[in-house]
Amino acid sequence: MEKTVSEAISYRRSTRVYKNESIDSEKVKQCLVNASLAPTSSNLQLWEFYHITNKETLGKMTKACLNQSAAKTSQQLVVVVARKDLWRKRAKANLDFLNKVYDKEGLSDRDLKRKKMALDYYSKLIPTIYIDFLGILGFIKYIVFQTIGLFKPTYRQTRLSDMRIVAHKSAGLAAENFMISMAAIGYDTCPMEGSDTLRVKRILKLPRSAEITMVIGCGKRDDKGIYGPRFRVPFDEVYYEI
Repeated sequence: MEKTVSEAISYRRSTRVYKNESIDSEKVKQCLVNASLAPTSSNLQLWEFYHITNKETLGKMTKACLNQSAAKTSQQLVVVVARKDLWRKRAKANLDFLNKVYDKEGLSDRDLKRKKMALDYYSKLIPTIYIDFLGILGFIKYIVFQTIGLFKPTYRQTRLSDMRIVAHKSAGLAAENFMISMAAIGYDTCPMEGSDTLRVKRILKLPRSAEITMVIGCGKRDDKGIYGPRFRVPFDEVYYEI
């Protein structure tokens, strides 16, 4: 029986040794479908998921992941990739979707207003935020927005580095959706920061502009796969009610 959300969160542990037991690729793929339903900044969905099942490629990836046991013993791997460079394509996809949704006669004034706001958002605001040239435009926008912020609340994350962070945050949310979905069906995962991201990109034949958010080992936990009891900083040290 599939676990509840709370049960899956509690069950999920970073598993560093997996049983030599195959897992169902289709089930893993469905968990990646769940990943694609994660919240994402401006609904741009600047992510891609590479699901690796080929043994030869798994071997190459193990080396690129510094021969960690979480990669070496994994039955499959998932690489979560941030694609900030695809913002134009994803903005256009949103525009096409909105035009289709609102392609009907007799729209109310409220719907007409919503349509204009949404179309302006993707055709004007998103390009204003994302267009850059060698970081120069981003810095100029940063100064402009910081100046505006002296007088009223405004969006401030406009530099090239800021937009990279935005893309990785969204990709991280998708990765968590994936790992909780895996836990819900009794599969285990381990998100790995330790990897040679350049080699990973070469293995996956990714463009230079793509960035690796994380590599996730997948399988069923071995008895020695969890390296000790769970430790968390006391909740009252991180929780603040305002």
